Amino acid sequence: MDLIGERWSLLIVRELLLGPRRFGEIRGALEGLSANILTQRLEGLEKGGILRRRQLPSPANAQVYALTRWGAALEEPIFALSRWAAGSPAHDVTLPLSNGAFMLSLKTMMNREGAQGLSIDLGFRIGGEPFRATIVDGRLVIERGDPAGADVIFEGVPTPLAATFYGPLPLAESIREGRVAVAGDIALAQRFVDLFGLPRFEND
Repeated sequence: MDLIGERWSLLIVRELLLGPRRFGEIRGALEGLSANILTQRLEGLEKGGILRRRQLPSPANAQVYALTRWGAALEEPIFALSRWAAGSPAHDVTLPLSNGAFMLSLKTMMNREGAQGLSIDLGFRIGGEPFRATIVDGRLVIERGDPAGADVIFEGVPTPLAATFYGPLPLAESIREGRVAVAGDIALAQRFVDLFGLPRFEND
């Protein structure tokens, strides 16, 4: 907790799990985070060896923040906490999510046993941001990149998409209601959506 226990720290790390981000991209993804606090948290995480600053080559010439190898090892603890939190009786799938947070929720919550033997080339345009994904040995591998040519492409914004993936409605109804647009093999898209659901815990 001394390393990552301050408010916003884990959320900043979460936003970097899919790759380096600029200061403005991190702040834009975390509603309510001021520039001053973000600067302080980035400095603290850098001092702790969790992330580092680096300069992109020309023509970008922009400074980005990236996780160190040790910092990236926070993925599994963050995913474990996410799975635990998703089982809360008070969990609300209508709360806002960043584009990256939605994609990471898919990586976290996919039924790995059900995904064994399933091979799909997946594309996503989430809030206008492009992602590419595939299932490898029952795990969802995601990167930022052009989704063109994928077997199935999902397009939408995070909150309605979360309701599509974690809610009870069939994909076809979500498409009719405008929660999601899907290009490609609809049956294959439904098989992918069926791999997701919220955990249920019995409370004493």
